[in-house]
Amino acid sequence: MVREITLGQYMPGKSLIHKLDARTKIVLLIAYIVFIFLCKNFISLLIMSLFSLLVIFMTKISFMKYLKSLRMILFVIILTGVLNVFYGSGDVLWQWWELKITTGGLINAAFVIVRISMLMMVSSVLTYTTSPTDLTDGLERLMKPLTVFHVKVHEIAMMMTIALRFIPVLLEETDKIMNAQKARGADMESGNIIQRVKALVPVLIPLFVSAFRRAGDLATAMECRCYNGGKNRTRMKVLHFSLKDLGALISCIVIFSSVIVSNMLFAAVI
Repeated sequence: MVREITLGQYMPGKSLIHKLDARTKIVLLIAYIVFIFLCKNFISLLIMSLFSLLVIFMTKISFMKYLKSLRMILFVIILTGVLNVFYGSGDVLWQWWELKITTGGLINAAFVIVRISMLMMVSSVLTYTTSPTDLTDGLERLMKPLTVFHVKVHEIAMMMTIALRFIPVLLEETDKIMNAQKARGADMESGNIIQRVKALVPVLIPLFVSAFRRAGDLATAMECRCYNGGKNRTRMKVLHFSLKDLGALISCIVIFSSVIVSNMLFAAVI
C-alpha cells in the first residue's frame, strides 16, 4: 500500500500541461485553491469540478494515479465529511440527543468532500507534470521580490523541492523496512490500535536513521559539486513564458470569473 502512494512523483510526458511554464502552473494552482473555496452553490462547484477533471484528462496520466494520491488523506476526507454532517442548518433528518443530521449538514459534507478531493488531485498535477528542477526554478522566480527583504529565496525553494522530491523515496524505504520486519516475524496487521502503533517502532527507527543518512549523503554530494546557493548561479534550462501559458491563464480567468458570476446569480447553499 505504501508503494502505491504517488505524492511527489514526477511523470515525464508530452502533454500540454507538461509543456506549461512551472511559474504558470504554480500561480494557477494557488488561484485554484482560492476559488475552490469560494464556491457557494452547486453550479460553481460543478464548474470547478469539471474544470479539474478536464485538467487531469489533459495531463494524459492515468486517472488511477490521481485516485491513489487520495489514499494518504482518505481518512481525513471521511472524518471531515462525517463531522460536517452534524454541522448545519435546515430540515432535521435524524436526531439523537444533541446530535442531529440536517439537510444543510449533508450539503456541507458534500462540499467539503468534493473540495478536498479535487484540491488534492489538482495539486498532484503540479508534481506529476513538473520536474524538480523546473519546480525549484519556478518557485525561486516567483519569490524573487522577497530578496529585497534579504530572504534567501533560492535556499527556501531548494529545501521545498528536496522535501517534496524525497516523499516517494521515503515511502519506498518504509515499504522495504516493513517487508524486512515482516520477514523477521513482525506482526503489524493484527491487534488493537495500541499494539499496531507499538509494532511500528521497529519501522520508524530504521527509517529515521536512513533519512538522516540520505540527508548527509546529499549534503556531501552538493559540497563536492561546489554548490554555494543561488549566488551567481546559471541555469542550463531557462524558463520561458509562451503563448501556451498565455492561453492557459486566459482560460483559467474565464473559468474563475464564471465561478464569481454563478455565486452572484444563484443563491448560496452554504
